[in-house]
Amino acid sequence: QVQLVESGGGSVQAGGSLRLSCSASGDTVRPTCMAWFRQVPGKEREGVAYIYPDDGRFRTVTPLLGRFTISQDNAKNTVYLQMKTLKPDDTAMYYCAADLYLPCAQFDANGYHYWGQGTQVTVSS
Repeated sequence: QVQLVESGGGSVQAGGSLRLSCSASGDTVRPTCMAWFRQVPGKEREGVAYIYPDDGRFRTVTPLLGRFTISQDNAKNTVYLQMKTLKPDDTAMYYCAADLYLPCAQFDANGYHYWGQGTQVTVSS
């Protein structure tokens, strides 16, 4: 089992920055793949970025390249999402996801078995 706890969400004006954190805990091996998703009411959960904790390879979904970056601190079992130049369209609930198996589900939300409770990000114009 893996428990994920997100933090760092909040309200920010357009153009601002936020860094989300996702702390993983549990009595199993380290997740093989971790990701950030976001969701707004009435829409499907969409992938933002994922990372392979073992070697640090990562990928950000193309529309968010240059503004959103995923990173990790393995010593803290924590994954981060640095968000900059935020826009009102980035307003969403942001979720951390993890899995213990390969291949990584990447941007497919249905492929992840573990989820955090989410942290709200609100960007005002």
